[in-house]
Amino acid sequence: MNDKYESALDLLKGHTSIRKYKQEDISMDMLKELLNSAQHAASSNFVQAYSVICVTDKEKKDLIGKLSKNEPQINSAPVLLLFCADMKRLEYTCLKNGVDIQHDSVESFIVSVVDTALLAQNFVVAAESQNFGICYIGGVRNNPEEISNAVGLPDKTFPLFGMTVGIPDEQQLVKPRLPVEAILHENHYDEEKYQSIIAEYDLTLTDYYKNRLSNNKETNWSKTMSAFLSEPRRTHMKSFLASRGFHLK
Repeated sequence: MNDKYESALDLLKGHTSIRKYKQEDISMDMLKELLNSAQHAASSNFVQAYSVICVTDKEKKDLIGKLSKNEPQINSAPVLLLFCADMKRLEYTCLKNGVDIQHDSVESFIVSVVDTALLAQNFVVAAESQNFGICYIGGVRNNPEEISNAVGLPDKTFPLFGMTVGIPDEQQLVKPRLPVEAILHENHYDEEKYQSIIAEYDLTLTDYYKNRLSNNKETNWSKTMSAFLSEPRRTHMKSFLASRGFHLK
């Protein structure tokens, strides 16, 4: 267990995104141990529809930093991982048994995405329990085709997100989450509570953004979400997924 925390609950509630790392390598044996722990996440029908690319080649790392628009963070990190939804390995199980894989349905897409996310979050908990810091990089979806080509991803796979890993060289305050009351509904969905909860949460986030240790700004949750959701994002993903064999039938 991470020496800062007394329990798994404390560990989970202490998560922060780390974007600056000490220049200390992480051994492949340690990475394999963390990934082996992560593999014990639940998997729909045990398909285990994921693969992880550990990017150690400096040129590829630099390229992914540029393509994902995360150069400073990736350059700082000793480890860069790509978490990939992967139905390709399952194609081989079908070939072995004389069956044509039916992988391009909405359901198979959901399964591969959820499986990969569960693996990744298990990895995060394992890594943070060993005093490592991490940060997810959704920016790999800015240029998924180029990044897929850089690491040789075949059809029936795609990069879902990246992750930097290393010994933290910065401290961050934990960002306050929505109160449990906002996400917990008993017996029926209650949207009437949102107006008051969002107003109160906006005050909490205003204070957080003003006083956090870096990148201070004047904003709140509803403002940032409104800006984020006011226009379509990464509209290229639909055609990219189709090019990888996910037609979402």
